[in-house]
Parts: sequence; C-alpha cells; structure tokens
Amino acid sequence: MPDHIHLFVRGSDDFLLTQWTRGLKRNLSEAILPNRPHWQKGFFDHLIRHSESYSAKWEYVLQNPVRAGLVTNPDDWPWQGEIRALESS
Repeated sequence: MPDHIHLFVRGSDDFLLTQWTRGLKRNLSEAILPNRPHWQKGFFDHLIRHSESYSAKWEYVLQNPVRAGLVTNPDDWPWQGEIRALESS
C-alpha cells in the first residue's frame, strides 16, 4: 500500500513488539534516506487468537489494494507480500 504496511510478526515470550517496531522503522528510514520522517508515531497491532483464522487475516492483507481501488485482482499488485522467517541477531 502506498501509505502503510502490514506485518505478521511472531516472537518469543520475552518479545517486545514496540521495541521491534521502533528498530524496524529506524532501519528502514536509514535505507530510504531522503524526505524524513517516513513514519507516523506508534502503530496499530492486532493479536491473532486461536479462534481466528490466520489465513483470513492474510487474505485481508492481500485484498487491501483491491479495496483501495489500486488493482482489480490482488495478484496484480506488484508489492504483494510473502511470508518470510527473519532471525534476530
């Protein structure tokens, strides 16, 4: 999306989403460089619970550019997401 991103993030029991998000924003801003700031303050999070469908949430994200009128088919969105495992250092 041109104005926001969706991330599916999982961490260990001591994982701090706020700290992780702050680091992600900082690293991406350093890579983007010009025209700072790139981010609004804070973020919105949603915990996927056992009764919710992970695939339904993924489908919601895939349909986002369709709902925004940017494409008619989610497969046409050039920045369609993918699931990747990231290891912290």
